[in-house]
Amino acid sequence: MRQIFGKLLLAALVLAVISFFAAPAVAFFGIRSAAQSDDIAGLQRLVDFDAVRSSLRPQLSGRAQAMAPAPSFMNDPIGAVRRQFEDAAAAPLGPDPDAFLTPDAIDALTRGEGRYAAVRPPRPGTDEAAAPWPAPRYWGINRARMAVTDEGGSDTVFTFERRGPFEWKLVHIGLPDGATPVVAPVPARPAGEVAKR
Repeated sequence: MRQIFGKLLLAALVLAVISFFAAPAVAFFGIRSAAQSDDIAGLQRLVDFDAVRSSLRPQLSGRAQAMAPAPSFMNDPIGAVRRQFEDAAAAPLGPDPDAFLTPDAIDALTRGEGRYAAVRPPRPGTDEAAAPWPAPRYWGINRARMAVTDEGGSDTVFTFERRGPFEWKLVHIGLPDGATPVVAPVPARPAGEVAKR
C-alpha cells in the first residue's frame, strides 16, 4: 500500500512540475483559440491589455527614444522633466495600438503576421494545423517569452508573466523591426448593392 501511495505521489509531483513549466505555452494557445472564436471574456483572462497597449505604443510611434526608459527623477531630474514634456508634446505617430488588440489582430499576431496583423482582413476558416508553432526564447520562473516566425524570418515575440502558480498573462508583444503599414479605409458600398454569394 505504501509503495502505491509513493508512486501516486511521485506521479502527481511530476505532473505538477510539467504543468508549472508548460503553462505559458497553454496560455499562448488559449489566446490564439479565444481570438479565433472572438471570445472576449477569454482574452480578458489571458491578456493584460493595459500592459500590452503600453508595450505597443512606443513600437508603433517610430521614435527610437520612446523605446528607452525615461531617466530617473532622482538621478537626472532635468532629463526626467524634459522627457515628460517631450512625451506630452509629441503627437502620436503611427497606428493606434488598439488596432492590434482586436480578436482578429491578436489571432493574426499569433500566426506570425507581425506589423501587418492590424491591416489584413480576417481569414475565414483558418486551418489550425497550418498555424506556426511558437518557439521558446526565454523560460523563467516568473516570465516566459515565445516567438512566432513569419515567412520572411521576422519574429513576433510574446512575453508572459506569472500571476499565480499556473496562471500566466500576456504582458508584452514585441513586433518585428520595420515600418507599420497604415490601415487603408474600406470603401463604402452603394446602398442598393447586394453582396454576391
